[in-house]
Amino acid sequence: MATPRRPAETLPAELRPFIGHLPHADLQAAARRARRLGVGADEVLVAQGMVDDAEATGLLAAHLGLAVAATDDAATPHDAPTAEAVLRTGVRIEAPDGARPRFTLAARGRDVRRLVRALRRDPGLAGRMRLAVPGAFRRAVMAAAGPTLAEAAVARLPARDPLKSAATLDPKRVLGRIALVVGLPLALLLALAPEQGVLAVQALLSLVFLGWVSLRLASCAYDPPADPPPTLDDRQLPVYSLLVPLYREALSVPHLVAALGALDYPPEKLDIKLVVEADDDATRAAIAALGLPPQMEEVPVPAIGPRTKPKALAVALAAARGSFVAIYDAEDLPEPDQLRRALEAFRQGGRNVACVQARLAVDNGDDSWIAASFAAEYAAQFDVLLPMLSALGLPILLGGTSNHFRRRVLDEVGGWDPFNVTEDADLGIRLARAGWQTRVIASTTFEEAPVTARAWLGQRTRWLKGWAQTLLVHLRQPQALMADLGVGPALALLLLAAGPFAAALVHPFCVALLLADLLRGVIGLPRDSLAEALTSALTFTTLFAGYAGTAAITYVGLRRRSRMPGLKVVLGIPLYWLLLSAAAWRALFELLRRPHHWQKTEHGVARHRVAQAAALRHSDVTGSASAPPPPRPAAAWN
Repeated sequence: MATPRRPAETLPAELRPFIGHLPHADLQAAARRARRLGVGADEVLVAQGMVDDAEATGLLAAHLGLAVAATDDAATPHDAPTAEAVLRTGVRIEAPDGARPRFTLAARGRDVRRLVRALRRDPGLAGRMRLAVPGAFRRAVMAAAGPTLAEAAVARLPARDPLKSAATLDPKRVLGRIALVVGLPLALLLALAPEQGVLAVQALLSLVFLGWVSLRLASCAYDPPADPPPTLDDRQLPVYSLLVPLYREALSVPHLVAALGALDYPPEKLDIKLVVEADDDATRAAIAALGLPPQMEEVPVPAIGPRTKPKALAVALAAARGSFVAIYDAEDLPEPDQLRRALEAFRQGGRNVACVQARLAVDNGDDSWIAASFAAEYAAQFDVLLPMLSALGLPILLGGTSNHFRRRVLDEVGGWDPFNVTEDADLGIRLARAGWQTRVIASTTFEEAPVTARAWLGQRTRWLKGWAQTLLVHLRQPQALMADLGVGPALALLLLAAGPFAAALVHPFCVALLLADLLRGVIGLPRDSLAEALTSALTFTTLFAGYAGTAAITYVGLRRRSRMPGLKVVLGIPLYWLLLSAAAWRALFELLRRPHHWQKTEHGVARHRVAQAAALRHSDVTGSASAPPPPRPAAAWN
């Protein structure tokens, strides 16, 4: 007759240190959950808050007879490659003066089982091993190696592929060459034949602009299919790293932590990094006062290199442990199942899909006219245009948030360019040039739009400057761009990137010409020459085609969100375009004066977000059920 197994023998090795410290029923429940998730049972205990990180390490060390490393260990590695390896593996190896190696391990889960087996085979290892508290261990590595990691992040892409980085771009020189190649012939033409010269310029700009409008109108006819439902069970889910760059975002922290805590994903498999500038005392104090759940941790970024979001992301990527990485902004409210739906898109799309872009929608469109217009613009972009580009396999200028990546592909293409102020658009192009595909899913992340024209203008100036930066970077080798993408996709990319910028630059002149003709009372009357008639016709055609095209794609986008554009939004399109023109001209001047300057957008000022933040300050936001439900915007924004 078989001898019954004792209770301790039914528990995995990583749970045995907790016998006598936690109820046996809780240990058994943790073991069952661990088997269902495919993780270590001690990871379950920590993630569920039954023990904290330090207590778990102390009990494990006592059980195995190992020492616990000091949290301020001075032997933390300082060179970037070693620091990255230590952060990813949780193992530091030291061999001073040729002595036998010593090991410091931040062990959890399956690593604990391997450690137990190694100590059984060679008990002498215990004298050369010590355990570290995982969170404290990572913080110590980042504190010691942070400056080196920042320097490496800044230099990575410029060193690997200098012609694809804005760090090596001299906008004045490039624009000067364009002026010589294009401007001199045009100036000569205008001097010799003024009317024909104006017509040639107008025809060229109209061709680009009408091509952009046509592409947007064509997208209105495409009805994207519904996303397939997620099929991966919890055991099949990978570790997912979420990088959330924060700068002067103290007001957004409670709302952000609540929103991330509401994600439908096992916390044992989440690795959430709140990426903060090291000298941003207010945001860091807000995080410290809040108290983060075990799956979240702060990553301070040293003030080395450009003070930009992509630099911060590049530094934080070194500490990310997941095989998939997603980017969120401080004000984001993603739908709870977004990570699962992104993984299903990766699975359905195959190995060539490197990025999945979720749709962005504004949830404070009723705060002001500028916010409502911004919301309508987002609906056109993310609910109409991008799904068609995704279906056609064309390059996509990524949104700055809610993009999901295969980690290995990010490493392969060099990650984000720290010197590009629209790192998302640039990365989307570099992924396409490297042969990778991007998919767009219907899962939504709700965002906050600027509520004042001043805040909107600053943000849009940065976006347009970044698009111009990106265009100039990738057009330095036009033949290589065509070879990488193919002629058709390259032309589509030029229309998508250059079209809105060119339209914004020339729009005030078209409006001025229209107003001049109205004041002179010559609209519809015969002109003195064919060139003058054609110039006026092209001007008015592009102007009204732009307005009509914007109204059409806005209508389709908002209808897909079960909304209707308010009358003020529709009638305000010409004014919104004039604001776009102001931003475009500001962007052009800033590109020449301060190409790498990052214009910060203030968040946490929307009315409903302020109310939510106040409510959250008086509640527990660390639980998974504590986040507010997704907002339900009004059916029409006026």
